[in-house]
Amino acid sequence: MKLKNRNIKYPRLEFKTGELLLILPHGKEPAELTEKYSGWIKDKELFIKSALLESKKKKLHNRELNELKKLVFDLIEIYSDELGVSSERVAFRNITSKWASCSKYGNLVFNTDMKYLPSRLISYIVFHEMVHMISRKHNAKFWEVINTKYENHKELERELFVYWFRIKSDYKK
Repeated sequence: MKLKNRNIKYPRLEFKTGELLLILPHGKEPAELTEKYSGWIKDKELFIKSALLESKKKKLHNRELNELKKLVFDLIEIYSDELGVSSERVAFRNITSKWASCSKYGNLVFNTDMKYLPSRLISYIVFHEMVHMISRKHNAKFWEVINTKYENHKELERELFVYWFRIKSDYKK
């Protein structure tokens, strides 16, 4: 477990790297937070342990960046029609903490590491980000739209988590 103190109002628990990170306001004691959320922490630790084991069995795809870009742009065109939304800007970057993002202006940014994913997961990521142009937050409306195409979104989210560990821990850039 790592501990960071920041100039924030509310404490946070994160597992982005597979290790528990406590982000606390200055002066806040970690014991209070770890006791309060001990059940959640144990559940996440088990989930991550399982995902790490599963990640070793995942095969990485070997796509060139230009192939990824073509696939993403083709999907954007399809989903723009399907969802009735459009994006002004699309960028590709090596993002360290997520697969993709959608700004409040509808600008899309995709992680270049997506090139190692199966096409079906890339499709899900693109659709997921474009749904954020309809609903910014992961609220009921957002998941309702996701369910129109991906009823198995929980399984896909888990698989993306597993691939994250596979790519970030085994692939040497």
